[in-house]
Amino acid sequence: MERKTRIGIRIGVDQDHHLDTFANHKKGKPFLSLLSSSSFQTPFSRISPNLFANFAIDCEFFLYQVHTDMADIPTSDDLKDLSLHSNGNPETIKPNPLVVCFGEMLIDFVPSISGVSLAEAPDFKKAPGGAPANVAVGIARLGGSSAFIGKVGDDEFGHMLADILKKNKVDNSGMRFDQNARTALAFVTLKSDGEREFMFFRNPSADMLLHESELDLNLIKQASIFHYGSISLIEEPCKSTHLVAMAIAKKSGSILSYDVNLRLPLWPSEDAARQGIMSIWDQSDIIKVSEDEITFLTGGDDPYDDNVVLNKLFHPNLKLLLVSEGPDGCRYYTKEFKGRVPSVKVKPVDTTGAGDAFVGGILSNLALDTNLYKDEAKLREALVFANACGALTVTKKGAIPSMPTRDEVHEILKNE
Repeated sequence: MERKTRIGIRIGVDQDHHLDTFANHKKGKPFLSLLSSSSFQTPFSRISPNLFANFAIDCEFFLYQVHTDMADIPTSDDLKDLSLHSNGNPETIKPNPLVVCFGEMLIDFVPSISGVSLAEAPDFKKAPGGAPANVAVGIARLGGSSAFIGKVGDDEFGHMLADILKKNKVDNSGMRFDQNARTALAFVTLKSDGEREFMFFRNPSADMLLHESELDLNLIKQASIFHYGSISLIEEPCKSTHLVAMAIAKKSGSILSYDVNLRLPLWPSEDAARQGIMSIWDQSDIIKVSEDEITFLTGGDDPYDDNVVLNKLFHPNLKLLLVSEGPDGCRYYTKEFKGRVPSVKVKPVDTTGAGDAFVGGILSNLALDTNLYKDEAKLREALVFANACGALTVTKKGAIPSMPTRDEVHEILKNE
């Protein structure tokens, strides 16, 4: 009988987040795998790795090859050769790596009209927010794999936030609910002079009360990248929990990603904020900081001076330091090179979440290629993509509702 080949799509899972046989597909985590066997007609070794990787990112499935006269599921022998070749160089197909985001999730209240102070706003629209949660959704919207670890109130807002993560394909199994504290609220606006204004209601809110015993250790250990901000360093017990989670992630081989996300009104004093933010600085592999945050952390130095950035903020263990410049783009610093990437020009409506969308954009690429920062051309390409993510976010109101999809990013870049 003549053998015919068809392509099937099936979801598989793997506890260790690595390629595995189909027999192990029920252990606990999504993975991608490509069956390659000389008995099959379709020569998968000729498929462009980049083409397949792009498909894999969007679909989060694995492809396998079956024959119409074979009822057996793939065996371990079928899965021995899991590499694709391009120009003679093998490239292993890897699963969609997990980015775990740790910290706060809350409700943002945004004025219904732009360019007014909070006091002048006639009314507000509620929107889910919180920088680490924004990043998690941003990555998922782009087709990546992300999870969120944090605490909310056991109230309607808290459960609404958990549902929003789930609907956006973010793993929310690391969320905890506090029966004695409420979900945090934040009122935020962009005034006519371009300055953002914040008013927080937390004293204490549930996110500040996450205990070490409530951490999902297995989820942390699965992270390719462990991402966090500085707000979770302000109060105990969350501060100690944050440090423990970082240590577990580091020991497990995760890349540690830090977005400063300075919110000065939440800290007891400027000195406390500066010391708290810098207390974990030298433990992070990737750091994103804004121009204003450079000025604050360096005691008033010029944020555009490369010597200031390199001498005061670039520590010996740092792989990549990113400086966001709002509508002007970003700068990048590594041990080998530095440079600047301009952004896409758009008409801003609400800048809330723009930095988080930028972080989601770069982490979604770094998760797929953890050596991206070593190749300047690849890094610049990834930062063009990340800048577009941030630019698209400011064209709508709210943070999470504004996070772009991969198709939207490609569309705006195509028109540049």
